[in-house]
Amino acid sequence: MAIVKQYHKDTDTTYVYESTSYWDAEKGQSRSKRRVIGKIDPVTGEIVPTGKRGRSKKTPSSQNSLPVPSADEAAQEKLLGLELTVASLNKRIAELETENRQYRTAIEKVLSLTKRAEEICGTHLSGKA
Repeated sequence: MAIVKQYHKDTDTTYVYESTSYWDAEKGQSRSKRRVIGKIDPVTGEIVPTGKRGRSKKTPSSQNSLPVPSADEAAQEKLLGLELTVASLNKRIAELETENRQYRTAIEKVLSLTKRAEEICGTHLSGKA
């Protein structure tokens, strides 16, 4: 899972998506599915949730005025931002652990080949002497 930001020129808005990659066996290539999380507020730079879960409830009297986020909504937005950060850090940790395993495997192969080479060289040297 990755977090992707995409700028839309026509609306002058940057949207934030949760992208999940998968292998499409039929086409023989990787694909990704995206789910919109929200958009970035140009003033604060924070992610503002969109969609059914992110929209604030409007009452008939407040439809003409701009909604003022409550402390709870601000906390929810901050929590969403932190969750996105944690998700991206967890993804990076998984990538580094995979890379670490690959390096360990390579080191073990080099050590094994070195030991084998020492055995072969030692055998030939003792046979000639």
